[in-house]
Amino acid sequence: MTEINRDEDQQAPADLTEDLQAAFTKGRALDLASFGITDEGLVESQEPVIEFDDNAYFGHVTIIGRPNVGKSTLLNHILGEKISITSRKPQTTRHQVLGIFSENEGQMVFVDTPGIHKKANKALNKYMNRAATQGMKDVDVLVWMVSAGQLTEEDEYIGELVAKVKAESDTPLIILVNKIDKNGSHEVLLPYLSNLQAKYNPDHLIPVSALQSRNLDTLLNVLRSMLPKGKPFFDKEQLTDRTLRFLAAERIREKLTRQLGDELPHELTVEIEAFKEDDDLAHIHGLILVERSSQKSIVIGKRGARLKRVGSDARVELERLLGKKVMLELWVRVKSGWSDDERALQSLGYVD
Repeated sequence: MTEINRDEDQQAPADLTEDLQAAFTKGRALDLASFGITDEGLVESQEPVIEFDDNAYFGHVTIIGRPNVGKSTLLNHILGEKISITSRKPQTTRHQVLGIFSENEGQMVFVDTPGIHKKANKALNKYMNRAATQGMKDVDVLVWMVSAGQLTEEDEYIGELVAKVKAESDTPLIILVNKIDKNGSHEVLLPYLSNLQAKYNPDHLIPVSALQSRNLDTLLNVLRSMLPKGKPFFDKEQLTDRTLRFLAAERIREKLTRQLGDELPHELTVEIEAFKEDDDLAHIHGLILVERSSQKSIVIGKRGARLKRVGSDARVELERLLGKKVMLELWVRVKSGWSDDERALQSLGYVD
């Protein structure tokens, strides 16, 4: 469980300009000084004893955004554990994944969603868009993540969806401006934030760096103030609703995605055919599905070198996840057209 830095006396950095400190203070709980542009945030992962307060909060928070904007990185850094896989490749996240943040004061259930993209042609892409948009319904807070700098066409498309949700349900909205470590200069950030505030009128507007854990404490404090009182639903030790079998398949797919080119990761998936745990050893058999024979050769690599490397890297993470030795066996099989076949997708766990 990750402990959060809650230093409420934190001072704004001296180098912030007066106009930057003054911006967005009117009628808002946060100003840019509290946004910080500071390096304070998460501290080392610890194991505190959690006892829920009688007056605890409980609520669901959906994180949406375009592909590769940093949603999964955000969730993993909040929880202090890898729940959602990440890579530099867009559309790495394919399913809704719950991440459960528990503390004495209450419980936040984060819904990490696939990146929403405007052009969804294949059945797999349509499934991911459905998973993302369904996650926007019946939640307590909607968190829309964009990158610092400039809105893309896909950002604008998501903005239209967000506006529709707010109009229909009045769901509170937080806009997170991510990657301020890369594009967070005052000259760039201030007019960008002004435009977002004027155009979308979010309840809160928070610049962060998910990768560097900057300003995540501010986000959590705001969410605590927005979520309703209620009895936490999940066990205080539970981090996700996903099974170990699902997490194992995702770890393997992550290693494949990171080692392969830009196109192939979108045409492969991983299915766990066998998962057996003994006291000190786990046996896992994973099946990697691709669409063409040429892709199978790429995944296996020369003399099996790439597949061995994927297996080795995945095994290390699985042993850390399970806390025991892992015997991992991987196979590669061709299943033509699986990513554009609704029935095949359902059989592989891509179910709405």
